[in-house]
Amino acid sequence: MRVTVIGCAGSFPGPDSPASCYLLEAEGFRLVLDLGNGALGVLQRYAELFGIDAICLSHLHADHCVDLGAYWVARQYTAQGPRPPIPVYGPPGTAERVAGFGGEDVERVRERFDFIDHAPETGIGPFRVSTMHMNHPVETFGFRIEHAGWRLAYSADTGESDALVRLAEGADLLLCEASFLDGPDNRPDLHLSARQAAEHAVQAGVGELVLTHLVPWHDRDRSLAEAAAVYQGPLSLATTGLVLDPAGPPRDGR
Repeated sequence: MRVTVIGCAGSFPGPDSPASCYLLEAEGFRLVLDLGNGALGVLQRYAELFGIDAICLSHLHADHCVDLGAYWVARQYTAQGPRPPIPVYGPPGTAERVAGFGGEDVERVRERFDFIDHAPETGIGPFRVSTMHMNHPVETFGFRIEHAGWRLAYSADTGESDALVRLAEGADLLLCEASFLDGPDNRPDLHLSARQAAEHAVQAGVGELVLTHLVPWHDRDRSLAEAAAVYQGPLSLATTGLVLDPAGPPRDGR
């Protein structure tokens, strides 16, 4: 499995990154996790526009799904005619949410996307995908994705959560949100701080931790330092173009 970070900014795109989006590739199959603001343009640096085989959405906040509206436009209006539908896995109500982005009729949107509600476990192409509910104000799913013995866990958006520890238990890599820095004013049950992300990684016994969903107004170096004070394993910050796979350490894929 090869994972390329497309977007890692939290809440809205930053100057150096779109909002949440990750490209997973194995055996010629391309799975996209989340498609937040600005992600569709950057995604085309790493995959052909119509080379995506399936999409998984963790939840329906705009910074994780809004560019699916743009992708519907791209698949609907091509010189060769509309493209065939591809699977889109998401929470209940995903079709209506995507239709609302452009004021489209939901049945028209369903002609380009085959919407499938998340299940506890499913096969998507060569990937085995397990889901758990995370601790966030809207229904949000974290993912555990396995292929050829390699295990990736993705927190999506979450506050402190025992479910995240279970989801990530023994994973080779945890892509974990770290929206907050330590401080007294952090709202509970919304996001994790970098320190809390590291604590979850330690409890889960993961092999590597990559911090993501980094909000543009926070100091990235401070996020890394706060996590490093807790997690002693391989640790890095997500950046657009970062490639993660079993073959070696994180590297720039651009």
